[in-house]
Amino acid sequence: MSAMFAALSVRNYRIYATGAIVSNTGTWMGRVAQDWVVLTELTNRSASALGIVTGLQFLPMLLLAPIGGAIGDRFPKRRVMLVTQSVMALTAIAMGVLVISGVMQLWHMYVLAFVQGTAAAIDAPSRQSFVSEMVPPDRITNAVGLNSASFHGGRLIGPAAAGFLIAAFGTGPTLLINAATFVAVIIALVTLNPTELTPAPRSRGRGRIREGVVYVRGRPDIMLILALVFVHGTFGMNFQLTNALMVTEVFEGGVEDLGLISSVMAIGSLGGALVAARQERPRWRRLIGALMGFTACTLALGLAPSWTLYAVIMVPTGLFALTVMVTANAMVQTSVDPAVRSRVMSLYMAVFMGGTPLGAPMIGWVGDTFGARWTILIATVMCGSAAVAATIYLMRTDDIRLRRGHRLTRPVHLVRGPVQAMPEQAR
Repeated sequence: MSAMFAALSVRNYRIYATGAIVSNTGTWMGRVAQDWVVLTELTNRSASALGIVTGLQFLPMLLLAPIGGAIGDRFPKRRVMLVTQSVMALTAIAMGVLVISGVMQLWHMYVLAFVQGTAAAIDAPSRQSFVSEMVPPDRITNAVGLNSASFHGGRLIGPAAAGFLIAAFGTGPTLLINAATFVAVIIALVTLNPTELTPAPRSRGRGRIREGVVYVRGRPDIMLILALVFVHGTFGMNFQLTNALMVTEVFEGGVEDLGLISSVMAIGSLGGALVAARQERPRWRRLIGALMGFTACTLALGLAPSWTLYAVIMVPTGLFALTVMVTANAMVQTSVDPAVRSRVMSLYMAVFMGGTPLGAPMIGWVGDTFGARWTILIATVMCGSAAVAATIYLMRTDDIRLRRGHRLTRPVHLVRGPVQAMPEQAR
């Protein structure tokens, strides 16, 4: 099997990935349908309302992800995911039923978005770190890349399918189809062979969340990564909101155009994930370079004069955005102690996705006040500034170096009490 798909040679991971691609496709269908309900059925294309729904969906990630990480390090991750995936399926069913019955109100959507986000906040740390229990250490980076390829493969298919289904049958049936796709990943989790998994040591006792925080504070390399993904997630990765506003307000398109735009971006994202899956180890130069490329693309998107050019620019935008996410994720997963991996990944997810509750309502307000284009141009300013600041820091610090010949990290060991870690970062 080629290096790009090496992790698929592991039976458990192959089963898991099969269920994930079905579920991911449904998730993107559900997101498009949810946005379309808010914009066209519950409001008169209110950017602020859409921003609030998006913010509520990701607010639990900011508040609860550290708790989710502690749960993931305390209990079997597969069992945690079976519960959380079931809860998300039930909320998707409720959303579809309310829309079909004609009783859905905006406050219903607020509540359901928050409940689904709560389940996702508990699920995400276990799901992110579970990959290291399915594949050997030398294939973790490959598996992380393939996970992203699966996610964005679903993003390629899901929005376009949602546009067709909404136009043909309505938003309600589309939301119910999303609910049905959760069954695929649940079946995959049940089918895995537990004897072929390599569970990380389980944490016990009090102070588990604090232990994870102390560990991260002792790692300036991880702190810098978290700072970059916070800016990237809060100001850059709001395309669920910005694409909807650009399509409806600037280019005066319909739901089919919105679905197509999301799918076009997924082409670049899928390509970025597959390229990232080939890298043997993540590098600082790749992370910073991708963030700078993403900055340039958002500038071009914000100034795009036509829908066609906007769609074309979406391809490299997706590629650079995904490269930032996969590289940052792999840099963290491959350099932390297995005993705290879920807790560290919970902080990663809290920072990356937890910034959305802060960014989405603000960007919705920017769209209502200054116009849809500024919802994208704000990413240009913030992500560009972060890339420049990180480059200067990497060139000046003695703890993290951006030069040839340095490994990602020295081995680190989790200890009770003060954490001792001596990172020496890669180029």
